[in-house]
Amino acid sequence: MLLTGTPASVNGITSNQAVRLSTEKSIFHLTKENGLRNGTVSYNWVSELYNRAPFHFIEDREQEGESKPIQYGKFYWDDDYPDSHVLMDAEALRRKYDPHFIYIHPLGVDVKGEIFGSESKEYREQILKMGSLLAQLLPIWIKEGYHILITSDHGMSEYGNHGGITDGERDVPLSIMSPKVEPGVYSEVVLQLAFAPLVCELLNIEPSNKMISYQFPGLKGKNTL
Repeated sequence: MLLTGTPASVNGITSNQAVRLSTEKSIFHLTKENGLRNGTVSYNWVSELYNRAPFHFIEDREQEGESKPIQYGKFYWDDDYPDSHVLMDAEALRRKYDPHFIYIHPLGVDVKGEIFGSESKEYREQILKMGSLLAQLLPIWIKEGYHILITSDHGMSEYGNHGGITDGERDVPLSIMSPKVEPGVYSEVVLQLAFAPLVCELLNIEPSNKMISYQFPGLKGKNTL
């Protein structure tokens, strides 16, 4: 949903067990089509969705190819692969390939939440660790001119679930650092489907024809996504 702007009812990816390429056009496809470089450090699911499925643990661990939807990628598959390694892998990839769009997908907070629940000390500690790691990198990315979006694909319940309908499982924050977005605290509920077209707007590329139009709060200039 985050990368294609389409719901599961359209894209057909209804669980992590769906091992196949997505049939929908993602931000990776769109950036490549518009002559922009892209990259990611992600769990291997992301490679399976956009480059090749099933994932080949040796051949697909590190990927490089301008003809692929994901042009530069590094992928992991162990749930306990440290968030610190994910972020530093991403910074190394960024410095090597200078992508216009980079998607970073750490799993540590999710794993701690599934094991201990959203109200646990372990979950909160992992979130604080992530904040400390980001504090080291955000000034670098801002200086390099990146629009930075920080969010999650889901929340977590106190029982360690995130497939239900509770607010804790469905409501997630979205933090944006961009000269195109007016600074402030916004209380509006933003549809997750609006994330992909927002990224397209920030990159000055056209969204896919399946992405929604949305009036995004705080966006300077063009306000309809």
